[in-house]
Amino acid sequence: MDLREKDQRYVWHPFTQMRDWVEPLIIERAEGCELIDIDGRRYLDGVSSLWVNVHGHRKAELDEAVRAQLDRVAHSTLLGLGNVPSIELAERLVSVAPDGLHKVFYSDSGSTAVEVALKIAFQYQRQRGRTEKRKFLALAEAYHGDTLGAVSVGGIDLFHQIFHPLLFDVLRMPPTIEALERSLEEHAHELAALLVEPLVQGAAGMLLQPRGFLRAARQLCRKHDVLLICDEVATGFGRTGTLFACEQEDVAPDLLCLAKGISGGYLPLAATLATDEIYGAFLGQFGEKRTFFHGHTYTGNPLACAAGIASLELFERDRVLDQLQPKIARLQARLSARVAPLGHVLEIRQRGFMVGIELVRDRATREAYAYDDAIGAQVCKAVRRRGVILRPLGPVVVLMPPLSISEAEIDRLVDATAESILEVCGA
Repeated sequence: MDLREKDQRYVWHPFTQMRDWVEPLIIERAEGCELIDIDGRRYLDGVSSLWVNVHGHRKAELDEAVRAQLDRVAHSTLLGLGNVPSIELAERLVSVAPDGLHKVFYSDSGSTAVEVALKIAFQYQRQRGRTEKRKFLALAEAYHGDTLGAVSVGGIDLFHQIFHPLLFDVLRMPPTIEALERSLEEHAHELAALLVEPLVQGAAGMLLQPRGFLRAARQLCRKHDVLLICDEVATGFGRTGTLFACEQEDVAPDLLCLAKGISGGYLPLAATLATDEIYGAFLGQFGEKRTFFHGHTYTGNPLACAAGIASLELFERDRVLDQLQPKIARLQARLSARVAPLGHVLEIRQRGFMVGIELVRDRATREAYAYDDAIGAQVCKAVRRRGVILRPLGPVVVLMPPLSISEAEIDRLVDATAESILEVCGA
């Protein structure tokens, strides 16, 4: 039995209809921005291995950081102990995060970072005597992860509807300043927090928020005594062109959720950053039971934290964000030239290196493809034959390459995408 047969027999893949899993592509190694399969074929990693890879694969500095940490300790719990890399990474995160976020609570995925934020917000309100503030406000079409708390604040029916009987109620609104004002005016008395992905709703199909929305959210949450939670799991670490998307509207949230690119895409790691005010509400005598009773076995894993330190050092040493700006411009120009004119492309939504290309059956009438058409999946199969890995969000084809991608590789990525859309959808 070869590896493909073993994969089909034993592995249950996420977000995958396994009945249709007939052509497994199995990655054996990687180099730079390319993945290499067991047959030696190379593929441009056009979605950064699900939005996590930042500096490319097998980056020498990250490899060495993990190897060096292996010579010390691979894992030690943070429950009752500390470890060196988790302390050093926390210091670095605080130094680059928006102002006021001085405490770092580690976990191991984007979903858990959001779970931590929700539980902190809920317990914070209770411990300051505001027990009525127990609900959350989130955006329509939100996605914040796949654990039950994160699913509760999510709003994508395709993913979440079946689990509704298990979830807590959440208030929801469209991403407009008018809806934000109305929702907070009516419900602030019962809201623990507002949760948003800043600037871009990733899994919703790269939906862009109007300019000024995030800034208004910060001001209105402060006015109405509602915590602001920013989920930068997808948007953080350079994806929108700044280290954190919040920076672009000069916003400092009360709680900040990080994951994906935090370790450079090397190891599972997440963090929820909090203000001193929130942290202080959890301090008290042992018998008061104000402790945050939450934790994960691999919280603050030293190997992952070592990779995170090395990644932030690369951001600084190589001026990654400065180097990114001309690449963002080139990506935008190439998409405008090669993809936007195609007859079945309704819209290209881009913020930095986050791109969603929405496909429709008829652009003139905006007639959508049916779900059963699996049009995004078909395009991604076609682009794979051209040596590029992409992954769709329904009828939206997503491009989110590593920040280290070269200009030539940007051209290759866009050209392969354009050719594949033309092949699948026609002129």
